[in-house]
Amino acid sequence: MELDVRNEHKGIIPLSHHPDFSQQGYQVISELGRNREGGRITYLANVLNSNEQVVIKEFCFAHASADLSGIKTYEREIEILQQLNHSRIPRYVDSFEIPGVFYMVQEYKNAPSLGIRRSFHPEEIKQIALSILEILVYLQKQVPSIIHRDIKPENILVDEKLNAYLVDFGLARIQGAKIALSSFVAGTPGFMPPEEQFGHPLTEASDLYSLGATLICLLTNTRSAEIGKLIDDNYRFNFQKLVPQISPHFRLWLMRMVERNRKRRYANASFALKTLQRIQVVGTATEIDTLVTTIKPRKRATVLALTTVLTLAAIGATLMSCQPGDTVRQLLEATECQGFDFSSSCQEKTRR
Repeated sequence: MELDVRNEHKGIIPLSHHPDFSQQGYQVISELGRNREGGRITYLANVLNSNEQVVIKEFCFAHASADLSGIKTYEREIEILQQLNHSRIPRYVDSFEIPGVFYMVQEYKNAPSLGIRRSFHPEEIKQIALSILEILVYLQKQVPSIIHRDIKPENILVDEKLNAYLVDFGLARIQGAKIALSSFVAGTPGFMPPEEQFGHPLTEASDLYSLGATLICLLTNTRSAEIGKLIDDNYRFNFQKLVPQISPHFRLWLMRMVERNRKRRYANASFALKTLQRIQVVGTATEIDTLVTTIKPRKRATVLALTTVLTLAAIGATLMSCQPGDTVRQLLEATECQGFDFSSSCQEKTRR
């Protein structure tokens, strides 16, 4: 759903070119974006007799192929937004209908989408990641949890203070809810997790894949439409050479976010958030770091195990009974069982 594509108009479009919503209590200021194929247009509007600004989203099903399914999407988005109360999810305000056209009114956030090309330092990208993960933690704490299903640069707004806002819940689903076959591939190619593409159940790790892909696009300054350039013949992200300045720990964190096997990703947003908080995103690699990032995922467990044994032996027998030293602990925490065939107890140990 490309709702944040900027139009080609410069300045405010003459009022006569906009719909008249005065009877509904709104006056359109400008068009923010449109998706002609999906019959979606978004407008910035003033609330009459107040200083409040809102976003009005138009769903024109008369010109789209989706009629009934489109109406259900509209209704589902409203239903989900009405349940949410988070400062960085634009709140639902109102909805109304004109024959053949539905409109939804939301709170306006004065922040451009990441779909507009901007350059960020890796530290800033970490801040954006933490901000979105906080929103996902909130969504996953709902009962039942909510899966956004369409996280990508165009659906994330970021203000000057690097506060991130998550928009467009048109594809969002309550975890465990049945999804029609026609909606399996309704997300955005390159950002959809593999389980979405093949019709497998979605989990709290599904949105993490999409967020990881978004962050990799930001790090490499890659547009959403060109994300395919970052994916190799094995359908895995291959971006390491494009961002040599990021630390091995941050690189491993990103690689785990976009693991094709959802069971090898972080289990949920809370775990991914806590792990990222203690990671330094820019830094040089130690010899052990370099080794871990270059070997195949399935062999990392063996190498790390051998590294741990050798390190402990070098420290001395007196430390054998103690907890692993800082170097070993940091290494184990950084890898977070990335790609290992360990049991579920591995994640529990790395949480400590």
